[in-house]
Amino acid sequence: MTARSGVPDIVVSRLPLYLRTLKQLQRVGVQLVSSKQLGDILSLTPAQIRKDLNWFGEFGRQGKGYDVSYLIAQLERILHVDRVWDMIVVGAGALGLALIHYPEFETNGFRIVALYDNDPAKIGQQLGGLEVRDVRLMPEDVQRHGWRIGVIAVPEGAAQAVADQMVKAGIRALLCYAPVILALPPHIQVQYIDPIVHLQHMTYYLLENNVD
Repeated sequence: MTARSGVPDIVVSRLPLYLRTLKQLQRVGVQLVSSKQLGDILSLTPAQIRKDLNWFGEFGRQGKGYDVSYLIAQLERILHVDRVWDMIVVGAGALGLALIHYPEFETNGFRIVALYDNDPAKIGQQLGGLEVRDVRLMPEDVQRHGWRIGVIAVPEGAAQAVADQMVKAGIRALLCYAPVILALPPHIQVQYIDPIVHLQHMTYYLLENNVD
């Protein structure tokens, strides 16, 4: 996949990793970092890091590396997280509750502004400073406020219907925690969070390396 700007999606997918690593370095007082140092942390070659960043401009100085604060600001601009993005969550169960209490969203440019469910027993409750709203109100809310990011925190069987409803309302980017592959229009951005997939990835290597 290639982004509209011509940048390969695999490059875009590495930019948040660079940003996270740079912020970790900044927190411990690092002011300059080389592509080799970044590569050592991320298990990437210095050439790959330089090639990725060169899609967007020249950010480093020969022999001196990258200014950490400057590169953070540039990556935030490129990823459009130099602003705050409002998000909605559909699903007010244990996962939805955990999401609205996760502090890293807002410190990284994302703010959960609405929580929806279809359970009459949950609708109207106050959870994490948000009132659980009837999911039937979600399309009108999305259109009125112009929200573009939605999080799906419902069971597998309900995920596709919820995604369809969100897309129809105007949501253009979805973060899906349900263990299902959604059928969506090609212009919709979707990312899946499924811990089972990552665990299965790791268990392959456990026996391959004779660790038991």
